[in-house]
Amino acid sequence: MTHQAKVLTVSDSVVRGEREDQAGPAVVKALTEAGFEVVEVGQAPDGVASVAGDLARMAGAFTGLIVTTGGTGFGPRDLTPEGTAEVVERLAPGLAEAMRRSGPLAPLSRGIAGVRGSALVLNLPGSPKGALECLAAVVDLLPHALELLEGHQPH
Repeated sequence: MTHQAKVLTVSDSVVRGEREDQAGPAVVKALTEAGFEVVEVGQAPDGVASVAGDLARMAGAFTGLIVTTGGTGFGPRDLTPEGTAEVVERLAPGLAEAMRRSGPLAPLSRGIAGVRGSALVLNLPGSPKGALECLAAVVDLLPHALELLEGHQPH
């Protein structure tokens, strides 16, 4: 079964055209290689309202995976987890914990994971290396999680 995915890059400088997005395309490539069909790619400026608004729109009537990249650090505009928390209905802390064990700098990510409707939302770091490490830590779990969200009971 092929699952759908959406990728949202959160970065003021990418949105303003001052920096090329490298993490978003790297995540799209990794998801495609893992068997996901990436159906939407977007960009949002940093900030609680912008992240929450885009995630709510992306999750509406969508069944699948939504991955953000960027805005999970300690910078003053790194507010992706706060925006995500406004949108998700249930947290998935085990996924976030697994991602934080993925590399030497991964514990610095404040990213969260959670569910809105039938969409699973994951926050990844903004660096391509960090985003790919965190995604690799959970990618094998995602099909099963999505099947459960779709109402399948494989147990």
